Amino acid sequence: MPVPCKVGESSRFRKTVSESDVYLLAGISGDFAPNHVDEEFMRREGAGGSAGSGGRIAHGALLVAYMSAASTRLFEPYWSDEASEVPVSAGYDRIRFLKPVAIGDTVTVTYTVSSVDAERGRAHAAIEVRNQRDELVAVATHLSAFPSRSKLFADQSAPDHS
Repeated sequence: MPVPCKVGESSRFRKTVSESDVYLLAGISGDFAPNHVDEEFMRREGAGGSAGSGGRIAHGALLVAYMSAASTRLFEPYWSDEASEVPVSAGYDRIRFLKPVAIGDTVTVTYTVSSVDAERGRAHAAIEVRNQRDELVAVATHLSAFPSRSKLFADQSAPDHS
């Protein structure tokens, strides 16, 4: 089964974490934990429970969304109408949040294909997320699959409106 990417291919996604990013994710997910939305709590308690150490921090799920953005940047060319295989996410493994990411931090996600299994039609990627101080704040492994376009869209025929 063909896999269109090669080991070593990479992409980057860079974004300054805004207050609106955090609040939109809180609204979508229902995660209104005080470490994400309560500035006074965080000034008192701080990240990781160390008093006075800072303000609100981003959700881990927001960092995973940024990881997804980096994979999309790499695989976007493979979504052409001519592509016989299309990339889909098969999941994230070994996600670790190593340091808190504060509102106002700029993070850079580096997504690098680390292995390709052509026989199974899959690829693994190593993901690193670093802040503006070049501190490693999160890591993960991503598994992508490349099913045939005909298989992926086989059951999605036009609805019958008669």
